[in-house]
Amino acid sequence: MESLKPEVTHNESSRRFEANVDGLLCRCDYRMHGDTMMLVHTEVPPQLEGRGIASLLVHAAFDHARRNGWDVLPVCSYVRAWVRRHPEVEPLLAG
Repeated sequence: MESLKPEVTHNESSRRFEANVDGLLCRCDYRMHGDTMMLVHTEVPPQLEGRGIASLLVHAAFDHARRNGWDVLPVCSYVRAWVRRHPEVEPLLAG
């Protein structure tokens, strides 16, 4: 079992946060609308599910939005569920 957290990188040209785990791409895609980051899709290959990778990706996206003074609009169903479990990000949500 892998004990190290995968490294999450911001692929700005592809508008996504990503991690490469065991040669497989995990991603959280976004679109910008003004100063609002819309998190539109999160994808982790089935064989990697349950390892907290999607949560790391979404957390990285929220951290990036916070550093840039952006609001976040969770469009993806996974992100909406993640937000319910992380009330500390509520101030960042687009109203």
